[in-house]
Amino acid sequence: MAKILLHGSLHVTIFEAQEISNSSRPSSQAPGFLRKLAETIEDTVGVGKDSSKIYATIGLDKARVGRTRTLTDETASPRWYESFHVYCAHLASDVVFTIRAKSTIGASTVGVGYLPVRDIFGGQEVDRWLPLCDDDDDKDRKPLEGGSKVHVKLQYFDISKDHSWGHGVRSGKYPGVPYTFFSQRQGCKVTLYQDAHVPDGFFPRIPLDGGRCYEPHRCWEDIFDAISSAKHLIYITGWSVYTEITLVRDGSRPKPGGGVTLGGLLKKKASEGVRVLMLIWDDRTSVGVLKKDGLMATHDEETMNYFQGTDVHCVLCPRNPDDSGSIVQDLQISTMFTHHQKIVVVDHDMPATPGRMKRLIVSFVGGLDLCDGRYDTPVHSLFGTLGTVHHDDFHQPNFATAAIAKGGPREPWHDIHCRLEGPVAWDRWRKQGGKDILIQLRDLADKIIPPSPVTFPEDGEAWNVQLFRSIDGGAAFGFPDTPDDATRAGLVSGKDQIIDRSIQDAYIHAIRRARSFIYIENQYFLGSSYCRKPDGIRPEDIGAMHLIPKELSMKVVSKIEAGERFAVYVVVPMWPEGIPESGSVQAILDWQRRTMEMMYTDIAQAIQAKGIDANPKDHLTFFCLGNREAKKPSEYVPTEEAEPDTDYIKAQQNRRFMIYVHTKMMIGNNNPSS
Repeated sequence: MAKILLHGSLHVTIFEAQEISNSSRPSSQAPGFLRKLAETIEDTVGVGKDSSKIYATIGLDKARVGRTRTLTDETASPRWYESFHVYCAHLASDVVFTIRAKSTIGASTVGVGYLPVRDIFGGQEVDRWLPLCDDDDDKDRKPLEGGSKVHVKLQYFDISKDHSWGHGVRSGKYPGVPYTFFSQRQGCKVTLYQDAHVPDGFFPRIPLDGGRCYEPHRCWEDIFDAISSAKHLIYITGWSVYTEITLVRDGSRPKPGGGVTLGGLLKKKASEGVRVLMLIWDDRTSVGVLKKDGLMATHDEETMNYFQGTDVHCVLCPRNPDDSGSIVQDLQISTMFTHHQKIVVVDHDMPATPGRMKRLIVSFVGGLDLCDGRYDTPVHSLFGTLGTVHHDDFHQPNFATAAIAKGGPREPWHDIHCRLEGPVAWDRWRKQGGKDILIQLRDLADKIIPPSPVTFPEDGEAWNVQLFRSIDGGAAFGFPDTPDDATRAGLVSGKDQIIDRSIQDAYIHAIRRARSFIYIENQYFLGSSYCRKPDGIRPEDIGAMHLIPKELSMKVVSKIEAGERFAVYVVVPMWPEGIPESGSVQAILDWQRRTMEMMYTDIAQAIQAKGIDANPKDHLTFFCLGNREAKKPSEYVPTEEAEPDTDYIKAQQNRRFMIYVHTKMMIGNNNPSS
């Protein structure tokens, strides 16, 4: 059957299935009446019960786009009644509904229902019972004996029918990204940061409205000030928090007490009666059997021990697997999945009336961990700061034997961060630990103002802000328990977990609204694996299913077809952090290559079909940043030599190295005036 491009969104409901026979149960081959009787007995006494857990999936051909919860007590006639909002950018011939049975050793296919894409392509609602066939790989699609069937409802909304497609944000009444856990907040203030620090004399000068020029802010200095001035609470979560770093390092901008370490500052504030709570990712590999510092060198055990016996409450939090995974999956989650949030929440003076009793909540969020290797400026020095601000903060994980004693280059670190004030800052608080979990709000009712705007609507500095996440119920607090409640909250079900995927949804929403360009910085760039070429792989086996790369290429294709200019600019590191020739780094580079190949293929085919003289790189370009630094007489002199004939010494001889881009950022010109 011919494949049809579905680019838009699907609203899908899986109601129920009937006459289900699980072939992995002992009773599966019995006649209908006897089978039902036997299955009832099996469930009652426990025989075969492990294999009577039923769930359903939604696929566009072989690309899975949705999954129900698992039912254990309704295996013959399971009733899910779950709805899904699915963004799609897929070539498919069928919408595939697969009924699966779980057991202790895996999952097996019970039956598969097929709904041709052509039946929904016109946008009409389709409510239908689909016969279940015996195997999802059976091209003959032979219906199961006994009349097994599944009841579904679908409606497809093509992107071309979306009035916002390519038209940006048309007015200040824009409500934000729909179907998300956090709604858009108005009356907020946002301070943006480039890197951990920006020295005086920032260049180039960036003109603003009213004859002003952009004045950069300084992230770690502002965090230092916020922690120092907190009166009631300091909450910190992090992938890594290192107590020995200092936040203030610019000798031309000294601050009282600026030489104190982060650990010393937090202990000082806690001793003053401020409630200091820290939630740090527990790297399960940071044990003596493997390596004291852990494979990620996050200092988690060191940080925990530092605060033992002090007034600072520091908790290490691992990524624990849920109950639905296999032993191998559980091991992968507990050792390879992380808590990647970087959050600081404090109480702060009211901006217009400093010194008042009432205070507000301020949140810092972004990509910068409060740990070693993160302090940098837009200069991104390789060698010049090794005798000063980076002498005790040398970070170079790309060479196996790198050390400050052997000299640079250090790894430059490029990142972004922001400070949030107003109602959205409370979203960060509640995301971190619930309404009253961390501190009783009623105890602070006379000290901290409730969520309220901090700017007037007509203020040119007023922001509408919306928070997005990529997280599941095993790692987040306050998710609803039922699928219906989860759907209403903009969440999705997946493998017995509730999932917030709003980062992907926000990207898709912005890409679809963009008018003429998109600019992206990201640590990695891979995804849309369902549409890669089967060159030595089975695309359906690759887990990078998110739509972002495909949405970008489809956006460019649509603009080429319309005869309009559109460009996508992507900045990534030259390679992921680590030893370049290692298996993990090479694997990521291969996935990125396949992603780029898929996108360029889409664009090249559109150019050819349009019959225009253009290069795909006119519309999609990837950049890697690097720095090269001339040697200065006052430069730090290493006490040891790097090993001969290594990449390390070659980097020293050539005086150059990549700038590591850790940013996760996308900018689209969604404003009609841009």
